[in-house]
Parts: sequence; C-alpha cells; structure tokens
Amino acid sequence: MHSKNESPQTTEKDSTDNQPEFAILGGGCFWCTEAVFEKIKGVASVVSGYAGGDSKNPTYKEICTGKSGHAEVIKIKYNPQIIGFGKILEIFGKCHDPTTLNRQGADVGTQYRSTIMYLTKEQKALAEQWKRELSAELPSPVVTEIVQAPVFYEAEEYHQNYYERNPNQGYCNFVIRPKLKKLDLE
Repeated sequence: MHSKNESPQTTEKDSTDNQPEFAILGGGCFWCTEAVFEKIKGVASVVSGYAGGDSKNPTYKEICTGKSGHAEVIKIKYNPQIIGFGKILEIFGKCHDPTTLNRQGADVGTQYRSTIMYLTKEQKALAEQWKRELSAELPSPVVTEIVQAPVFYEAEEYHQNYYERNPNQGYCNFVIRPKLKKLDLE
C-alpha cells in the first residue's frame, strides 16, 4: 500500500500537507547517526556532511584535523505526518552520548561534538525542551549545543550510506552494529 506522498499523482492539499521537513544533527561520527536514521520510519533520506566551521566546501581530511570548526553532521529529510522533530530528538538522544563534550567513544575532537542545528524557531524550542528534560533524567548534564543551522556541506560520496555499503568493515561491526542492536533497529 502506498502513502499519499508516494503516489505519482497528488492533490494540491496532499502536496501541501506532505511537505518534507529537515533536521541537522551531529552525534559523533556521521556513519553511526546516518545508519540509525536510515532505518527510522518516516525518514525519507539521510545525507552525511559537515557544518559549523569557517571554511567553504571542507573535505574529510580538513575535518579530521579538528581545526576547521566543522562538525560531522547528518541532514535528515523526514515526513512530519509520520515522525515529528520531537521523536527525532528522542532517537538522537538514544543513539549517542549527549553528555560527553567533543567526543563519542574513541572519536575525540570538536568535529564529533553533539549538536542540534535548528532550522526553525519551533525546532529550537523543541531542542531546548529536549535538552532540559534529558538533563533532568541523566546523571550528567547534556552538553549538546543548540545553534542556528549554518551552511551544510555534503560529505564525499564514499561517506554516504556507509554502513549499508560496508556492513562488514571493522568500524561497522564493532561500533555501528551494536548501536543498531541496542535501538532494536537490526
């Protein structure tokens, strides 16, 4: 069965009601967060990239130095009729450690910071509420930065759909797959 937005013909009302929305999040290595969100119902696409630094069109090599100021992020395109931004934030909070500053596991540096790059005032308000509520639940405070979305630069092609294309690679086996299993996504 196809949903309204999959149908080749939509009415004017349907196209207005089913406009996709976007979210930009950074939770450590983008291979991990991309793999999680690619499996979430209502997510149309996930693109790995870089945002928040000073240089234009950064490369992975530049990002890895930690000196460019960019974070590894994902840009999620989603259907708000199926999944809301609040639910996306809930999943985001479970798929990385939002209480560690500039690191996720063995990945250390500002490029691995926890960040929510909001695109609307509503996203900003929901992100701030999420941070307050999650900080109250966890033993350590949430350090996720909440900033207005800067320019998003798509990462090199070999980073896209990384887990799907490299499921037996070491990082995928030892870091990504356990995350997916923890979230009951694999």
